[in-house]
Amino acid sequence: MPAVTRAVGVGLAGVLLLAGCGGGGSKADDKPTTAGATEATPKTSASTGATVVTAAERPEIKLPSDLSYTFDWPKTGDGKKDAVLGDTEQFIKAVDLAIADQDPLDKAYRFYSEGEAAAGSQKFIQEFVDYQDRITGTKRFFDAKVEINADGTAGLVYCEDQTKAFNKSLKTGKTDVNTPSNDSYVLYRSLLRAGRQGVWITEKLTSQRGSAECRP
Repeated sequence: MPAVTRAVGVGLAGVLLLAGCGGGGSKADDKPTTAGATEATPKTSASTGATVVTAAERPEIKLPSDLSYTFDWPKTGDGKKDAVLGDTEQFIKAVDLAIADQDPLDKAYRFYSEGEAAAGSQKFIQEFVDYQDRITGTKRFFDAKVEINADGTAGLVYCEDQTKAFNKSLKTGKTDVNTPSNDSYVLYRSLLRAGRQGVWITEKLTSQRGSAECRP
């Protein structure tokens, strides 16, 4: 049975310009967890010539009513950093949407990811499809640290609390309620770049289950 987390992408050491974010790698046996959408059409800003995506053009993400999120990462006051956090939230939800819809090629998560992150997410989603499971409950994300790197990419480190998130069988409707443990806390590291449409795209993502940095 797939676990309510994932580890996609490798080799993020050195790409995050974050002081005190710790070492940590990804566990090889970590697996991704808990939806469509249409491709956005870019528009051109008259003032900058850059293409941007309006809220109406972003993929629609409608998740099951029994799945909710808490993002405990307040606004930083920096426009780019806040955009990184906002688009990461959408990426997280889009992966869970693909799982709920049992669609490993759903357009929504591919709108917010490319490369290793997209490939890893597809594999992660497929595991849930194979087991006919999805995610239910509440997922809490916290302790986000974001930095804009000199090359224009962004590094993001954040934690997830999965103590109230569980697998739900689509075959039986039963929820697999596990007792919370150290493994219920996961550390993520991601590398993003600003896409042509003004959306921050996750290109690499690793996870470390049971990380001491995320446990209470």
